[in-house]
Amino acid sequence: MLAPFHVRRFRFQWPADMATSWAFEMETLILGWYVLVETRSVFMLTVFASLLYVGTLLAPMFGVMGDRIGQRNLLCAMRSVYAACAIALMTFSFMGVITPMLVLAITAIVGLVRPSDIGMRAALVGETMPGDRLVGAMSIQRTTQDSARIAGALTGAGLFATLGMGPAYAVVAAFYVTSILLTWRAGSARAARHPAGDAGNESARPSPWRDLKEGLAYVWNTPHLRAAMLLAFLLNLTAFPLFTGLLPVVAKEVYLSDQTTLGYMVASAAFGALLGSIVLSRFGHAVHPGRMMIVFSVAWYAMLTVFAHMPHPAAGIPALMLAGFAQSLGLVPASAMLLRASEQFRGRIMGIRMLAIYGNLPGLLASGPLIAGFGYPVTATLYCAIGIVFTFVTAVCWREHLWRLGAPANKR
Repeated sequence: MLAPFHVRRFRFQWPADMATSWAFEMETLILGWYVLVETRSVFMLTVFASLLYVGTLLAPMFGVMGDRIGQRNLLCAMRSVYAACAIALMTFSFMGVITPMLVLAITAIVGLVRPSDIGMRAALVGETMPGDRLVGAMSIQRTTQDSARIAGALTGAGLFATLGMGPAYAVVAAFYVTSILLTWRAGSARAARHPAGDAGNESARPSPWRDLKEGLAYVWNTPHLRAAMLLAFLLNLTAFPLFTGLLPVVAKEVYLSDQTTLGYMVASAAFGALLGSIVLSRFGHAVHPGRMMIVFSVAWYAMLTVFAHMPHPAAGIPALMLAGFAQSLGLVPASAMLLRASEQFRGRIMGIRMLAIYGNLPGLLASGPLIAGFGYPVTATLYCAIGIVFTFVTAVCWREHLWRLGAPANKR
């Protein structure tokens, strides 16, 4: 279960990713609640949540950069951007000049980089770990996100409620600076190998656009990768908005509660996902990733539907916990499946995978008017019904590549 920690570089990457994930969750909750309270608009909340994903279209180029300059170097540069923006928000807050529009502007800057972070950290794990430890390593790496949604959300809510935005953001900035220092010790300083050119002869290396084109062609011409990308887009379009961006709406409009209840909701979803990651870290070597991805995507939608119809936090929180458990059992094997596909294209594959996050934008923006017109339960049920139908369509269309035990997608 703890075998990945035998690798020295992973012992630095894991706490670096933990610090980054904690900071992500804290500032998402702090800023989401601030925008909702100051503007009193669900639409503005969905705009804020959408801005966190504006850089999704850039994710494939981040994958190209990672393959060229090394995943470690790229992650250090990305996390420096987060730290600079957090320090700016902290400063504006202490000066008393912060406004919702200023928050949205800085969020847009962070949103250019942040969507690529999860993919690049996964690529760094793939660079570090042997194949037989990959599912276990990805499960343990996933605990950085799940624990952050528990502790980070509760810490962010508590600091914001008791000390205000300035001190809360001082903690966020400290986490980002810590992550930069630890990331520098993780991974290798080497750049990825380029068979078409000599690393010492830059003119012989293909252009970044050619690298990107080759990566896109590889994914498109590999059936199980293409199916996984389409399913990832579907999940980001219909499941993730319900599981993350719209939880403040449920806390405030459905449960008629405050940011403390929101923190408990986020933490419960993350606790379920953490349990799923722990289970996979122990038994991941025995699972068939393609089948797990399909089965637990459907289970995730089912539990989100149940959650949408829970009228009180006491019933909704356990449903969110089960939804998180199903989410982890579906997404972690899918990530391991992508990382096993090709060492040469690893960064580009994960960059293209992050492109699927773009589904969050239309999903979130469409949910605002739908919730205003029909309410959260009806909107969530519609999203989940669409998701289940198209998950089954994906499973049927790519049955030979996702469900057959001998398929590459089900390699253990």
